[in-house]
Amino acid sequence: MELIPDSEISYFLEETEIIDFSNPKIRSLSEKLNREAADKTDLMKRIYEFVRDEISHSNDSGDMEVTLKASDVLEKGHGICFAKSHLMAALLRKNGIPVGFCYQKLVLSEKNPILIFHGLCGVYIEENDVWVRLDPRGNKEGVDAQFSIDPDNEKPAFIACPEHREEDFKTIYAEPAAEIIFALTEYKTREELWKNLPTKINGKSSEVEENK
Repeated sequence: MELIPDSEISYFLEETEIIDFSNPKIRSLSEKLNREAADKTDLMKRIYEFVRDEISHSNDSGDMEVTLKASDVLEKGHGICFAKSHLMAALLRKNGIPVGFCYQKLVLSEKNPILIFHGLCGVYIEENDVWVRLDPRGNKEGVDAQFSIDPDNEKPAFIACPEHREEDFKTIYAEPAAEIIFALTEYKTREELWKNLPTKINGKSSEVEENK
């Protein structure tokens, strides 16, 4: 799938209130991972695997606090998919690697088959001039996301199934969707958040198809 950035490349390197990569703990971790990396690709892999494996998905770990900012996700050690993507973006941008945010529309579960959004990172691979999706959600039984910079061999946590009205959105956004930021700010516990998951991202509803 060809991914389409919504802005010029410089916007995918910016620091924001949420992607706060000047935070001392993020800066320290970034420097550590950089020292250990053999090259840029290895650095991307180390950042990806750190966020995937060392930062828990809040639902898997049972943590009830809702995190949003990259620095909070690192400090607390957990976040849902959107929050984990914010930390991954901060670590990549700190190292000069352009990264944005992309989304899937997925069925929540077999028991509760409503359509919800899932957040991933879209990373620019300069040497190949392509964007690829990396999913730092965190693996568990039945979920096996892996690092790949080949756009024809993506390995996200979930594969969208059109038969179930699931969908991959093509756009990579330089900033997290406003509806995501609102939800992670407004609702203070994961239980409350789970009852109020965003039904739109950047104006796109979970109940309609994105224009191709």
